[in-house]
Amino acid sequence: METGNRKLIRPSLNEIKDRGQNRKDGQKKSAPPDQTNAENFYYLKQMQSKTPMTIVLKDGETLKGIIEWYDKTCLKVNRDGEPNLLVFKSNIKYMYKA
Repeated sequence: METGNRKLIRPSLNEIKDRGQNRKDGQKKSAPPDQTNAENFYYLKQMQSKTPMTIVLKDGETLKGIIEWYDKTCLKVNRDGEPNLLVFKSNIKYMYKA
């Protein structure tokens, strides 16, 4: 077998960089949005309809109540016959409609 000079089929790094800069609008591809606001939409919908929710915490404890308000880090849950709670979102394992 001959091991003569063979030309590489793949393009060089410079050619690849040049291709990326030849976009129609002259700008690089934009990054996807940081937030889709799906979580906010879900909380607002449950708050407005006063849906009874079951919240399961990471330690296994289950809370039942209605979400009164929320912010970036926590939820306020109103409960019947029990004290209202401020629950950190980081402690929530999952939640569902009761």
